Amino acid sequence: MDAAFIVDEADRLPADSREALSYILRNLPGNLRIFLGIRSMSGYEIDDLIAYGQCATVTTSALSFQLDESIELFRQRFGDGFDPDIAAQIHELTAGWPLGLQLAISAGLNARSAASLASELAGSAGDFQERFVALLLANLDSEDVDFLTRISILDDFTHDFCSVVTGTADARPRLDRIARTTPVVQLAERSDWMRLHAVAREALLLKFADLPAAERHDLHRRAAEWLATNGMPAKAAEHLLAIGETDPALDLAERSLYDSLMTRGQLGQVRNWLAVVPDEGLDRRPRLLLAAAWALALSERHDEASCLVDRIMAGAGDDASLRCECALILGGAAAYADDPDLFARLHDPWALDPPLSDPLLLKIHANRFAFRALLDGEPALARLRQQRAPRPGSLPEMSYLSRWNDFIIGLSYLWEGQVRLAEKIIRPALLQCEADLGRRNAFTSMMAALLAAAMWERDQPEEARVLLADRMDVLEKSGLPEALMLAYRTLIRIAWSQGDEDRALELLGALEAVGLHRHLPRLRVISLVEQVRLHARGFRGETCRNLAARLDAFLDTNTAQHGPMWRRSIAIQVELAHGYAAVAARDWRAATAPFERANELARSYKQERLVIETLGMRALILERLGENAQALMREAQELARTYGLQRVFADAHPMLGDLARRLLAGTGGSEPAAGIPRTAPEPPAERKAAMTTHRASVLTPKEWEVLELLARSLSNKEIGRALDIHEETVKWHVKNLFVKLDAGSRKHVVSRARLMGFLA
Repeated sequence: MDAAFIVDEADRLPADSREALSYILRNLPGNLRIFLGIRSMSGYEIDDLIAYGQCATVTTSALSFQLDESIELFRQRFGDGFDPDIAAQIHELTAGWPLGLQLAISAGLNARSAASLASELAGSAGDFQERFVALLLANLDSEDVDFLTRISILDDFTHDFCSVVTGTADARPRLDRIARTTPVVQLAERSDWMRLHAVAREALLLKFADLPAAERHDLHRRAAEWLATNGMPAKAAEHLLAIGETDPALDLAERSLYDSLMTRGQLGQVRNWLAVVPDEGLDRRPRLLLAAAWALALSERHDEASCLVDRIMAGAGDDASLRCECALILGGAAAYADDPDLFARLHDPWALDPPLSDPLLLKIHANRFAFRALLDGEPALARLRQQRAPRPGSLPEMSYLSRWNDFIIGLSYLWEGQVRLAEKIIRPALLQCEADLGRRNAFTSMMAALLAAAMWERDQPEEARVLLADRMDVLEKSGLPEALMLAYRTLIRIAWSQGDEDRALELLGALEAVGLHRHLPRLRVISLVEQVRLHARGFRGETCRNLAARLDAFLDTNTAQHGPMWRRSIAIQVELAHGYAAVAARDWRAATAPFERANELARSYKQERLVIETLGMRALILERLGENAQALMREAQELARTYGLQRVFADAHPMLGDLARRLLAGTGGSEPAAGIPRTAPEPPAERKAAMTTHRASVLTPKEWEVLELLARSLSNKEIGRALDIHEETVKWHVKNLFVKLDAGSRKHVVSRARLMGFLA
């Protein structure tokens, strides 16, 4: 008979019990399995069992729910109509802690539907948070709570940092004990840094505010001194500001905020400082003024950036490097303002041989040079410029700017309709952004919008929804117009594909409202065009005619304010609107010319997805007019298959999807239909094959073998024996893995491989 022996909190056993258990682990009978609940393996020395696959480990992160798992949990409780945004917010609140998720569900048990859960939780939000905090702190005594209260002012901390701040000698054992007994302290997997659970920290900060003022002052002062000494002046400045030492805080901020923004994309941190820095203080600190201009330019506050640039330029004189950087700042503002013509005017004078020496600015310029090609409708040239850009080395400070490189390349593939290639670039970059910047960071959210658009085109609607969950508010406020448009379009098409027309129309109205609020008329154009497309699916001719008239009137009023590049960017959409309006009226002959013009524009602009869509619509029109449409439809289908576009025909019009299916059935083909959705999700074997293909494109077969053995914690010598290769050869492969996976240690290599899907 098989048996299981479970030992919880095994690291608390006395030394002789640990020794006995270690002996049993090495001499297990065949029918016995042992499960250890353990925080530290100190005293067991079972690394050899792990290395040779005789012992499996389950980490804290593996025990926590991932976002898609949390969404599925709530969907099972509240049905398929459940809003993933709510689940994403609760997941963020609980950090995926299973007990916290269960508490949230129990708090919403009175909700009669998925839609009412949010209001149920909002009505009892204080009670829910109080109960959740009570769970987090349940196993702690009053001294532990007092200790955590005093370190709650720290965003992240180590044992030594806590010792300095609190002035206690037992910080290490105390933190280790707290981490073992409650999830209130969250451990980083690749370093000694820790942080408090966000909800617990919020409650502890309320307790901190009740401490005597002198004690609060001393705690902030010690934190600032430690951070400044250890190379983190921006965080040190925040503590000085908290105790009213404004000038020293600004001095530290000036030294660090600019670099923090450039190397880690900390735009929000800079904007937070702007709220507290006196306006005259910026002029006395030119580097802080530059950081402020950059932060405002790359957001919805881009208009304010030009005012700061004017102040910078007033003192620039003949400094060509500074004037070039100002052009880069204003160019970023133009991109966020959806003004490609202004972007080109600012960029072009500095396009070749810019007077820059800072590697960070040169990298930004290279990204802008590639983006300029994309605005001209040359996606392949954009990628070529990125490939030929100067590479200042794989320095850590280049990581954030390198992700912009991935963003532009991914966007160029989406521009062409190459969704498989887009996914290959964007997915690992998004995972890295989430790890480095956080899930709700503005840049991370833009990367997610690109990947969601690709996954929708590949007929993976659930993944697309999860990618956008609890991110739309970030995109609406701080997203590039292109990313915001892709995100909305993806959600709109998911809604109408599920028959939820009310939701689709609500999203279309929201897109138009965002365009109005942020003064982005192209978003309003896209909203009107998508409304025409939606109503054309039901042949609502009068509604589509009125929408097309609204679009024409809007353009008559607004087009003159924009240049030729902007007008070109909407020309295809205008033709599509008139084409679909004619389809809605079943005026097939009138629909012919707009779709032909749209097809020509799409070809000239190298937007292959729209080329395929308009080819398909032209084939449908021919079929409706009684002419032979097979050749044109077959060409569109072959192109859709080549580009991996699984939904292009069904998204265009239901009748086009039906025509594609009839043509496939008429040929007796057994291959999957291109351009129309699958009837079932992508099978696991296909996903596994895709993952294997992606891995093979990055790693050599031998590197993959070495990686698998690294994941089992084998040494170089053991790997060499296992693979029958010299130890120096193993070192060479490990070094290559460090470079390819952007890792700094053996554990980091394995962690990055799991993050990128190379390892289970």
